[in-house]
Amino acid sequence: MKKFFKVKQLDLYLIKSFIGPLLVTFFIAIFVLLMQFLWTYIDELAGKGLSTGVILQLMYYASATFVPMALPLAILLSSLMTYGNLGENYELIAAKASGISLWQLMKPLVIIAIILTGVTFYFSNNILPKANLKMMSLLRDVRQQKPTLNIREGIFNKDLDNYVIKVGKKDKDGKHIENIIIYDHSNYGPALRITTAKNGIMETTPDQRYLVFTLYDGMSYIEIREKRDDYYTIPLQRIYFDKQILHINISNFAFQRSDPGLLKEHYKMLNISQLNYFIDSLETDYKNIQEQQSTLLSMTFNNWWIYIAKDSTFKPNTNVTQNTFDSLINLLDDIHRREMYKMASEQVLNNANMLDNQADLSKSLKKSKAYYEIEWHRKFTLAIACLLLFFIGAPLGAIIRKGGLGFPLVISVLVFVLYYIITIIFEKTAKDLIISSFIGMWLPSFLLLLFGLWLTIKTIKDSPLMEADAWLKRINNINTFFKKIFKIKNNGNNIQ
Repeated sequence: MKKFFKVKQLDLYLIKSFIGPLLVTFFIAIFVLLMQFLWTYIDELAGKGLSTGVILQLMYYASATFVPMALPLAILLSSLMTYGNLGENYELIAAKASGISLWQLMKPLVIIAIILTGVTFYFSNNILPKANLKMMSLLRDVRQQKPTLNIREGIFNKDLDNYVIKVGKKDKDGKHIENIIIYDHSNYGPALRITTAKNGIMETTPDQRYLVFTLYDGMSYIEIREKRDDYYTIPLQRIYFDKQILHINISNFAFQRSDPGLLKEHYKMLNISQLNYFIDSLETDYKNIQEQQSTLLSMTFNNWWIYIAKDSTFKPNTNVTQNTFDSLINLLDDIHRREMYKMASEQVLNNANMLDNQADLSKSLKKSKAYYEIEWHRKFTLAIACLLLFFIGAPLGAIIRKGGLGFPLVISVLVFVLYYIITIIFEKTAKDLIISSFIGMWLPSFLLLLFGLWLTIKTIKDSPLMEADAWLKRINNINTFFKKIFKIKNNGNNIQ
């Protein structure tokens, strides 16, 4: 009972030592990935007058999409730190001296890793598709958003549709302006309007839908095109004013949200059941295209005797079969034979074009199906990565015996980047239809599993993987082996 109580205390101690670094490294990973996201899209976000709320929403949805990637990295780093601290503080040695193996020390955190694997799967299947839909929809709206209207001194501004505006001077308040020229092309064709003013006030309405110019001491030129018989007349109208108010619609510059449902059928926006539906639909469409191709192939080179059988020169009792095609062709005169060959060649050409189009469509359907299958497998591989990376981080921490965020962080990043690169390579190969979606998505996890099992077994058996003396001994053994080989070879040459 006393030993059981001590083990329970040790399990709680390990869990507490693991949870703290896990939370810290998880949020650090989310922050790093979010900064990378903002750096990638900074050009599309800057200068568009987006509100703080819109930017925070985009960051929130983007952060949610990074959870399945950040959690495996956090598990790897936190497990490496936990067991690295135990080794650095000689707690691993004390546990082994008390008869507690490394596997017993790993058991409580293995349970935590399994729970986190289930959480990751649930998140990937139920929450991640919705977060992707919200983020991609909002990001698309941001991309379509026009930059903020910026009318600068001495420069013709063409941002507004059908208007060209030039301001000679603008006060520091941004409202009072001088030497204004406004070209109005909104009625281009029937009329062209040019307005000039010595000074005025420029401001927007509270709802940000209109730009209002209050102009003083100016003139408007209006050219009206009139069609008269075969020529145009362009009467000129001048209007002098002391004060004029001009409203220009700028609602296109306001941020507008579109319907997120437009992207709901994208493979990244679907859960497993929805992905299964689309995969089955694409498979059915692909089989239908294959059947149509087989039918066209048989029609392209066979059954032309049907056209010959319809010719009036044949007797009713003529037994027309495909085997008698050559003999029937010879029965036709030159004119009918040329017409028959022309008809057949045109039909073959049409069918060949249809076959080419259907081949392209078949390849497109197959590629689309591969994308949906890859996303289906990703739901599982992202979750399994949490458990596999734990079986790499824990033994590595026990081997290197270094805690903190220094050396463990370097090792974790190297392992994770290597895994990520391998995953991207195999995923790209699967998308190019070189290998199957199953192999492309699961082979990196299988390699990770083998590496984790090898590390765990070596660590449990206390193999000196990271000890310099052991590696020097192996190198000396290799050198001795090669020296013996060369010595035997030289002796053989001397005997000859």
